[in-house]
Amino acid sequence: MLTTDLEQVQIWRAERDRIAAAEPAEKAASLAGRAQATRRRVVQMIMTAGQGHVGGDMSVTDILTTLFYGTLRIDPGDLPEGRDRFILSKGHCAAALYATLASCGYFSPKELDTFMAEGSALNGHPNRVKVPGVETNTGPLGHGLPVAVGQAIGAQLSGSAARVFVVVGDGELQEGSNWEALMAAAHFGLKNLTLVVDRNRLQQGARTEDTNALDPLDARLSAFGCEVRSVDGHDHLALMAAYAPSTTGRPVAVIANTIKGKGISFMEDRVEWHHKVPTDEQAGQALLELAGDGATA
Repeated sequence: MLTTDLEQVQIWRAERDRIAAAEPAEKAASLAGRAQATRRRVVQMIMTAGQGHVGGDMSVTDILTTLFYGTLRIDPGDLPEGRDRFILSKGHCAAALYATLASCGYFSPKELDTFMAEGSALNGHPNRVKVPGVETNTGPLGHGLPVAVGQAIGAQLSGSAARVFVVVGDGELQEGSNWEALMAAAHFGLKNLTLVVDRNRLQQGARTEDTNALDPLDARLSAFGCEVRSVDGHDHLALMAAYAPSTTGRPVAVIANTIKGKGISFMEDRVEWHHKVPTDEQAGQALLELAGDGATA
């Protein structure tokens, strides 16, 4: 089991507080810089490991950054009572989650160098008994949302103020367990649950609409009892607004419209980068394209 890096926690607290106090333009710039730093670190991790899901990591990064630096009521060094919960249901994009957790101090950023190495706690899918900040094991698609519903019910029954956030891939919504979970969420009035869909429109091997069409996704989520909000999934201020608590007493569903491979020209909206490792030359180009926003890993 990895352990909390308290020095890094202090760095994260200071950055989070600075972002919270900033004017909108500065807030957006700070979150964008942090997201780019995460993307750069993910490329380095995947190059070292020789494997990973780089396309989806790039699309989900802004979603994660806005949650961990601007929304979630958490503290890796304190674990406050009534803290929020977060689940990454699309567990194959573990690299983006690990890089985010390390930047918050859940464990030392140095551990990222062991990503997917033999014996590493940071394997290809998140493991709650090995990695601090991971609420439940994910990888088999369609499991994270049902667990999040259970956590939201638990918080509701105990009178906790905790909110539960879960990020799913859009292709993952082809799993029926998600829709069963949404029926339960609506039935129990889980206003403390927020589902975020990483809507990059690509899945392994094809586009979602060619595989098993999801649109009109907003209407479908609404029909299953959600308060639906559709935003640009790379606009940090729009994401922060979309993560606000429910206004209707219903579960919130955020459709975050993203681009697979975001930030890297030759990867953007290309299905082959679902699970592919860049060459050294491609990695160099990627890091150059992701540079220049001022944040450090």
